[in-house]
Amino acid sequence: MAFDRLIEKIAELQNPTVVGLDPKLEYIPESDREKAFAEHGCNFAGAAAAILEFNKHIIDALADIVPAVKPQCAYYEMYGWQGMKALAETISYAKSKGLFVIVDGKRNDIGTTMQAYASAWLGTTQVGGEDMEAFCADALTVNGYLGTDGILPLTEVCKAKDKGIFVLAKTSNPSSSELQDQRLESGKTLYEALGLFCEEWGSKVPGKYGYSGVGAVVGATWPMQLRQLREILPHTFFLVPGYGAQGGGAEDVAPAFDNNGLGAVINASRSILCAWKKQGAPQEEYADCARKEAILMRNEILRQVGEIRL
Repeated sequence: MAFDRLIEKIAELQNPTVVGLDPKLEYIPESDREKAFAEHGCNFAGAAAAILEFNKHIIDALADIVPAVKPQCAYYEMYGWQGMKALAETISYAKSKGLFVIVDGKRNDIGTTMQAYASAWLGTTQVGGEDMEAFCADALTVNGYLGTDGILPLTEVCKAKDKGIFVLAKTSNPSSSELQDQRLESGKTLYEALGLFCEEWGSKVPGKYGYSGVGAVVGATWPMQLRQLREILPHTFFLVPGYGAQGGGAEDVAPAFDNNGLGAVINASRSILCAWKKQGAPQEEYADCARKEAILMRNEILRQVGEIRL
């Protein structure tokens, strides 16, 4: 099961974090941007080339200390098919460096459409009698709003292809409470109900460390709810966004972990990619600064969680 691989990598590196590869052109040194524009044109192709090169430098700087990366599709889609090509190449490069890749696509549909999403991001597509991989991520974020019909096509691919999914439960944004905190007739909040469905859906893809292939997205900005969900979802692995730039800290994410320091992977994006600003360094040193910030994040979390044990 895919999350077994992630858990083993987390334990090996003693680092329960994932770096969000959410690049913007302004994060990239002007000299690197101009080089890409000179070669490919000041257009989507040039932008995509600059972003891919930026990602590769970040990956090279972090691959020996972090277990995973999480590219957000929107930051690539905005540059058209050239951006999506950069995303595919980023995923391939990250995997070649031994990183677990979580695609943050928040896909949501039913039936054959969801099967197509599953094939695109986690599985294979048959062309001319041959199975081909489109993006080949290890895991995908999904929206469970359509219910079981939108999840089963994914769990089938997860089982067959050793992949995982993270279902949105209690997201990190401030207005998440408008819907996710609404109470159902059962008395449970919507986020509790989604979490419990993750337990049910996950029973079809169990893992050897007690966590299934169906995880949940639970924000660092809601530590009380994070603690509550950890207690009622013993088999659900958490993806925890909201650390760093969104305000979540090590104490906030500590409730996501079990007594062995397992159960969650904590995401930071902007605070890592733009660490050079915090450190007052030249922009050209972004990769080295990202590495220092990633180490600082790891150490802050481990002080709260302790040793990670399988």
